[in-house]
Amino acid sequence: MRASIPTPSISVVEIGPFTVHAYALCIITGVAVAIWLSNKRFVAAFPDARGVVSDVAIVAVPSGVLGGRLYHVITSPERFFGKEGHPENILKIWQGGLGIWGAITLGGVGAYLAYLWLGRTRELPKFRYFADAVAPGIIFAQAIGRWGNWFNAELFGKPTTLPWGLEIPRWARPDGFEDFLTFHPTFLYESLWCLVVGLFLLRVGARLKAGQVFTLYIALYCLGRLGFELLRIDSAHLIAGIRINVLVSLAVGAISLALFRIFSRSAR
Repeated sequence: MRASIPTPSISVVEIGPFTVHAYALCIITGVAVAIWLSNKRFVAAFPDARGVVSDVAIVAVPSGVLGGRLYHVITSPERFFGKEGHPENILKIWQGGLGIWGAITLGGVGAYLAYLWLGRTRELPKFRYFADAVAPGIIFAQAIGRWGNWFNAELFGKPTTLPWGLEIPRWARPDGFEDFLTFHPTFLYESLWCLVVGLFLLRVGARLKAGQVFTLYIALYCLGRLGFELLRIDSAHLIAGIRINVLVSLAVGAISLALFRIFSRSAR
């Protein structure tokens, strides 16, 4: 019997009248780590900014969840609309389905607006400094959140016989792959990539100028996401035969690199 990574047999725990979903726990844990680390970094750089990160998070986190869900619904409408769709499942985010690009976009807008509002009553540095402070925490949150996909037996890659192949139960295997047992654990690849990127940002951040840490985070995440998307076999919308998230990663990565270069010319 070859070595492999099993898919958890339990993803939900009933505690009295409450239902606890492992996916939700992973997301919540990631958010908690992000807020803690972001606050520590921002206050270390700007001691008078205590409480800013938590205040911004009150708006940014729900905005990010909403944006992530909207992106997933828009890019995977067949799950919710049409003949076999179930529109009532749109609200069931514990079943998986938070698109990172929607989460970053709407979460970023929410964070920016909340930061501007706080800036009306207290003196705060430019938003770029705030974005740099929270970037490592965000990608560490992504690393933790990806483990929710493990519990949900979703977002895995092509079949593989490697010893770290992920066992996927028959009910979760896509059409045409029913006879394969183990698949690339893309959730694990992405989690490890996010961890490495986060550690790298912590190491080089002090040498970069305002705005560069955040744009470097986006660019490096896009680089990894390209590879992971090419491994995945779950259904996805295609444009000219290319998965939409591949195209989004290319576009967002290119914009991030351009902004990284622009910020390199600014003062610290």
